[in-house]
Amino acid sequence: MMSKKYLALLALVMLAAVALVGCGGGEEQASGDAAQESDVIKIGVFEPLTGINAAGGEMSLEGIELANKLYPEVLGKKVELVTADNKSEKQEAANAVERLVNENVDVILGSYGSSLSMAGGPIAADAGVPVIGDSPTNPLVTKGNDYYYRVCFIDPFQGNVMAKYAVETLGAKTAAIVQDVQQDYSVGLSKYFEDSFKELTGDENAIIAKVNYNTGDKDFSAQLTEVKSKQPDVIFAPGNFTECGILVEKARELGIEAPILGGDTWEAEEFLNRVGDLNDIYFSTHFTAEEPVTEVSNTFLNKFKEEYPDRQVNAFAALGFDAYMLALDAINRAGTTDHEAIKEAIAETADFQGATGFITLDENGDATKTAIIKKVEDGKFVYESKVDPK
Repeated sequence: MMSKKYLALLALVMLAAVALVGCGGGEEQASGDAAQESDVIKIGVFEPLTGINAAGGEMSLEGIELANKLYPEVLGKKVELVTADNKSEKQEAANAVERLVNENVDVILGSYGSSLSMAGGPIAADAGVPVIGDSPTNPLVTKGNDYYYRVCFIDPFQGNVMAKYAVETLGAKTAAIVQDVQQDYSVGLSKYFEDSFKELTGDENAIIAKVNYNTGDKDFSAQLTEVKSKQPDVIFAPGNFTECGILVEKARELGIEAPILGGDTWEAEEFLNRVGDLNDIYFSTHFTAEEPVTEVSNTFLNKFKEEYPDRQVNAFAALGFDAYMLALDAINRAGTTDHEAIKEAIAETADFQGATGFITLDENGDATKTAIIKKVEDGKFVYESKVDPK
C-alpha cells in the first residue's frame, strides 16, 4: 500500500503536468489569435453619432465608410473600422478613445467638434496611438500633442477668411459677434475673426457688439435685440448648426437685414432646412462639388452620389474620406503598423492628393489648404468663392 506521503507527492506531480499542458495550450491559442489579428489592420473612429453634434458625426462617418468600401486593404491586409460613439460629450469622447485604444487600433480618426477632439487627444497620446482629425479646427487640438494631426484647415485661417470676405467683398466696416461660450470652436473662431476684422478695417472699435449664449439655447431674442440696436454691417455667429439655424431665423424675424456669417459647422441639412428661404447668409467650408480640385475629388463625388443618392454631397463626408485615405497612405509609407512609424509617416505628409485638395501638414500637424465660401440661395448651399492660404 502506497503511503499518504507518496500519494501527496504523486498528486503534486500530476497537477504540475496539467498546469504545464494548460500553459502550453494557452500560449498556442494566444499565438493563433495574434496571427489572426496580424491579418487585419484596425482603424478606430470616434465621432458624435448621437447628441447635439450627431448630424456632423454621421456625415463624417459616411465619408470614412465610403473610403473604406473603395479601399478596404493596405499592406495586403484587410482594414477593419472600429467605431465608437462619443455622444457629443467631452467625457464620452475620452471614454470612446479609451475603448479604441483597448481594441488595439493602429490609428484613430475623428472627431467632428474641436472640444470632443481635445478631450480624446490626451488619451491617444498617452497610449502612443496616432490620430488624424477630419474636421476639428481649433488650434489647441494639435498644439502640444505630437500624436494628433488633421486634414482640415484651422480657425485662425478660417476666421481671417470670413473677416476678409466681410470687409473686401461685403464692404463691412463694423461687425457684431454672437458666440456660444460653451463651445471652444465658437469662442476660438470668434476671437480670430475679431482680430482679423480689426486689422483689416484698421479700427480697434470695429466690433460694436459681442453677445453670448449657451449650447442648447433656443431663444436668442435678448442677444439679437442688443445686436439690432447697434446696427452692425455684418454679424458673425459661428456655432453648432442647430442653435445657429434658430438664431439666424430669429434675426430675420426681428428685422435684422445685415449679412450673417458663420463657420464650417453650418454645412448641415438641419441648418439649411431652417434658413433655406433666407438671404445674405455666408459661411466658410472645406469642399464644394462645384469646384473639384483634384482627381480624388471627382472619385469621391461620383462614388458618394452612387452610395448616397438621397444625400447632399458635403464637406464633412469629404474630410472623413480624406482622413481615412491619409491613414492608409501613412501606413503604406511606413510599411508597418508600428504606431511610431505611422506617426512619423503622417507627420511627413506633403502634397497628399485628397478629395478636399492637396494636403501638406505643417510643424504642428495642421493642414495648409484652400478654404471655400458658400452662401444660402433658393434653399441650397451655393458656391460663392475660394480663398487660398498665403
